[in-house]
Amino acid sequence: MIRLLYNAREELKRAGHMIVVSLKYTRTVDVIRNIIRRLINAYHFMFQALLKKALEDKKIKKIPEQPLVQINLIKELYKDDKEITRYVNIYELLRQIEKAKYKKINEYRRHVTMIVDIKGKEINMDIDKMTEYYIDAKECFVYIENLLFG
Repeated sequence: MIRLLYNAREELKRAGHMIVVSLKYTRTVDVIRNIIRRLINAYHFMFQALLKKALEDKKIKKIPEQPLVQINLIKELYKDDKEITRYVNIYELLRQIEKAKYKKINEYRRHVTMIVDIKGKEINMDIDKMTEYYIDAKECFVYIENLLFG
């Protein structure tokens, strides 16, 4: 469990560096996509830690291998926890964004944006939006760390 949280922290560090340095100076959609992957990985490790704790507490018999099944299990285990539900929704959205076809605008400029269409809704992923998702992921890390270790 501690190893999973360590891995999540490392992914968050990398994502933070990419936002502050790489995205600031490179300003390409490829960097945005890499940040999204890092955030997805961080959430995955954090949710794995939650499932491992549930396994230790004998709330579940085994941890499923498929990420979608894991997410559904977390939703079920933490259905009364609004924060976990919010973070799970962000994670699911990031996964959809990563898999969606995208368009690029303003590459190599301050307002570099990746535009994706999710279920008929256009989502613009720019530097500011990436920073918001990064902050949410950091808050999720602190919340889960407190949940697991008090």
